[in-house]
Amino acid sequence: MKGTEALPTGVELYSLTADGTALLTSRTGRGDLLDAGALLPFIDRGQHARYLIGDALTSPERPSNATYKLGLMRGHSAFTPHAHGGEHFVLSLGYAACGLYDDERQEAVTVRLTPGVMIRIPALLPHSFVNRGAGRLLILAANTGFGIDHEDYAITAEEAERRATAEPSGGGAALDYPALAKALRAVGSAPSPGVMSWRERAAQAARRLAVRLEGSA
Repeated sequence: MKGTEALPTGVELYSLTADGTALLTSRTGRGDLLDAGALLPFIDRGQHARYLIGDALTSPERPSNATYKLGLMRGHSAFTPHAHGGEHFVLSLGYAACGLYDDERQEAVTVRLTPGVMIRIPALLPHSFVNRGAGRLLILAANTGFGIDHEDYAITAEEAERRATAEPSGGGAALDYPALAKALRAVGSAPSPGVMSWRERAAQAARRLAVRLEGSA
């Protein structure tokens, strides 16, 4: 994907680099995630943090109701297109891609992800993740409100179609399941994002060498 204007509304990319920079990219442009006005004191003087889910007042009495998990994808695999009931943050630790449905343009778009890039996906936005590499891919995922056993954690096209059939005609359902199913089918039928480029393979080899060097220090 080229250009920030190609991102669907509400989708955000977070680039977290080894040199300590953190950039936030959205449809409206690019900014510094570590802008001083958005940072809060973090334990000690001179340390700072920025909340993505929850806030400084989160507590057992005021929970953020979020989950955080490590995911493992096999080489050259993809998740079935789905939509989550709540917003979703995913940090890619390898070479991946995310297919997303842009409701305004009524089409699927693809965002290629590299190590250290995190993406925010709004609630109920159809999407799918792809591992573009031959080896396993690790991802870190945070969801608001839904664990993997919840019926609204990952709504597939088949499930959306089932719910559309189960809804009584004119029942005033809060969610347009036929439209959701159509969008999910569009993500599933989008062109493949392909595999890693030669530049990415070279960068991956360099990262592996760096890990070995750091491990022997």
